[in-house]
Amino acid sequence: MALYKGHETDMRRRKQWRKVLDREVGRWSVLPYGELLSALAAQQVYCVGFESKEYQVELEILESTSGYIHLMISVDDGSLPASILPVTHSFIRNKPPAG
Repeated sequence: MALYKGHETDMRRRKQWRKVLDREVGRWSVLPYGELLSALAAQQVYCVGFESKEYQVELEILESTSGYIHLMISVDDGSLPASILPVTHSFIRNKPPAG
C-alpha cells in the first residue's frame, strides 16, 4: 500500500491535535451535569493555543435524553485537506438523580 507524500506530516499533525483534544476532554468532562448543559446551550466552537499554534475546538451535543447527554469534542488546525477529518472524542454524562 503506497502512502501519499504528506502522510507523515498528517500523522504528526494529528498526533498534536490529539494532545489538544485530550486536554479539552479533561477540561469539559469534569464539569457537573448542570454546568455542562448550561455551557452547551448553543454549539460551542472556539480556538485554543497549544505549543505556539492555534487549534479549533468544537463541542456538540449528539444526544440529550431525560437521563443523560452525549457530547462530542473535535479538534483540528484548519489545514486542508487534513482538517476535513478532525480528531474526536465523545462521552456520556448521566443526569444526577433527583434529590
